[in-house]
Amino acid sequence: MTMLTVIGEGLVDVVQRASGIQAHVGGSPLNVAVGLARLDHPVQFVGRYGRDAYGDSVAAHLRSSSVMLPLPPDELPTSVATALIDDDGAATYTFDLAWELPGLADRLGFMLQGTTLLHTGSIATMLEPGAAEVLAAVEHAHPSATISFDPNCRPSIITDVDYARQQAEKFVVLSDVVKASDEDLAWLYPGQDVLDSARKWLALGGEEGPAMVVVTRGAEGPWGVCRAGEASVPAPKVDVADTVGAGDSFMAALLSGLVDRELDGAQNRQDLRELPVEGLAELLEHAARAAAVTVSRPGANPPTRTELHEAAKEA
Repeated sequence: MTMLTVIGEGLVDVVQRASGIQAHVGGSPLNVAVGLARLDHPVQFVGRYGRDAYGDSVAAHLRSSSVMLPLPPDELPTSVATALIDDDGAATYTFDLAWELPGLADRLGFMLQGTTLLHTGSIATMLEPGAAEVLAAVEHAHPSATISFDPNCRPSIITDVDYARQQAEKFVVLSDVVKASDEDLAWLYPGQDVLDSARKWLALGGEEGPAMVVVTRGAEGPWGVCRAGEASVPAPKVDVADTVGAGDSFMAALLSGLVDRELDGAQNRQDLRELPVEGLAELLEHAARAAAVTVSRPGANPPTRTELHEAAKEA
């Protein structure tokens, strides 16, 4: 039985456009959890939210996609991200965040029981005090579960690039599957070729390091490197509503593709490392298709398995 666990922040995105203000539930890890659930995987979301109206909307959003919530709300306010959308549909963010998971260490054994894949990333892996708790959870899960990581950098929150780089590398070394945007890598390693930075991440940890590192490049399409070599696929042609949640839909579909191939779980780590280049290309194509569905409609709205299947038939 597969069980997927996502650890990280959930928050409310307050989106300001010329046409007005809207509030949506978001947060990169939360979006990945929803994306996985919509692709018919059993998934639990380990994150925090408050006993307030925004917290209620976070819990309701997760439950509406059948994501399990093992942690109750806490006494802190729910985190809020304010996004200013320009005329091109690009977002600029400001944040009001609380990130901590007190007492998580004591519950990890029970909470992660049966987890075959653990995903984390973004603010949750960078912002203390919660980042240390997330790292401990990844270390706990590593002997039994596939680990995936997306740094999804937020320079407006974590302004110290040297610190962010060190944090990211701590998680990369422990991960089997890493996804980053070209913007993430350009910020973390200024002046370096983005794909070279990804190749270096694949080499981190030697034989124990990642099985694949994938780079999303917007309209240029995704690129990836695994032990067997490198692959890239074109981005599907689509009318863009906005890019909110595109990377998270991509991540969810990438992981869904691995689970569908029964490559999750530490017992399958060697098979994952031996993935052929053709398999990598197929995963990139599958994930790019999910991102294309998401950018074709407003907000972080990842596709269901049926929608993704329809998109594949039309391609």
